[in-house]
Amino acid sequence: MLMARSPNHRINAAIVGIGNCASSLVQGIAHYQNGGANEQIGLMHWDLGGYRPSDIQVVAAWDVDSRKVGRDVNEAIFAKPNCTAVFCDHVPETRAKVRMGRVLDGVADHMADYQSDRTFLLADAAEPEKDEVIQALVESEADVLLNYLPVGSQKATEFYAECALEAGVAFVNNMPVFIASDPEWARRFEEAGVPIIGDDIKAQLGATIVHRVLTDLFKKRGVKLDRTYQLNTGGNTDFLNMANHARLASKKVSKTEAVQSVAQHRLDDENIHVGPSDYVAWQNDNKICFLRMEGQLFGGVPMNLELRLSVEDSPNSAGVAIDMIRCAKLAKDRGIGGAILPAAAWFCKHPPVQMTDDEAYVAVEEFIRGELVKH
Repeated sequence: MLMARSPNHRINAAIVGIGNCASSLVQGIAHYQNGGANEQIGLMHWDLGGYRPSDIQVVAAWDVDSRKVGRDVNEAIFAKPNCTAVFCDHVPETRAKVRMGRVLDGVADHMADYQSDRTFLLADAAEPEKDEVIQALVESEADVLLNYLPVGSQKATEFYAECALEAGVAFVNNMPVFIASDPEWARRFEEAGVPIIGDDIKAQLGATIVHRVLTDLFKKRGVKLDRTYQLNTGGNTDFLNMANHARLASKKVSKTEAVQSVAQHRLDDENIHVGPSDYVAWQNDNKICFLRMEGQLFGGVPMNLELRLSVEDSPNSAGVAIDMIRCAKLAKDRGIGGAILPAAAWFCKHPPVQMTDDEAYVAVEEFIRGELVKH
């Protein structure tokens, strides 16, 4: 059943990090501008609480790459080093020019060792102070700020989370710096009445959700899971950034806990390996997951399962982000602040409260219908 349309059915979105994921999201907003519910292929929800994809508009953006700063978002999303699939032939002008962002720890030192079209070309522009970012969010009337900073950007993520908090703008944290799942940050957002959804986006049909579903299936079918690994390769800047293992601590925690949380019994550390594995330049935005699970069937008889999954990484993310934006706006419309637990559990790898995917799906659908506020 379609929801009644919201009387104020525009969603003003601001974006930090105009990389591949932002490119797929902005292309998707344009792709779904026309048509009806019968053309919703690739969406989990055509109408979500009265909001449709066409209701989302980009009103502000930040990046630090000279090939993007100063350009309209509709052009910047196709600039190097972006390498994701182009599936929308025409993305209209957004009238939002990409502003220079704060660098902090958002660019890994080792990125300079790679050829220029694969990495960042740091813009020669003054970095903004916090008050300037807050002012831009307020003046653009942003409803939601999406964080697409690279893995390992702890200080930079905290900077923009602070800006969203002070501007009263909902924060969607798509990457594995723990904000929504950090009790102190969650408390601050709740006290300010500002919604937050995070942390670390779970792709539409990616390695983590498949690994979780299979782990849950082992549990439901009485198969003892003894050991498992998930190895991933890709050629986008996300994988290049993660070639520095010092930036991977929170990412490994996020991905590993997403699987452990649905296992019948927690596996010892030596029996589970979940995490990014290697950068293969020619894969571009294609991500390949190699998954193996070993267990015991009836009578302790051994079995194993191997799976190879190949997906275009960034559209896989955007299919979830477009719903996270709308859930954040619903929470804001309803005056709900703090971590939005049902949305976080369904859309994110490291939510404040882990649920099985069956439980999370029911909870988020109840939240969308207005039957469930947070828990």
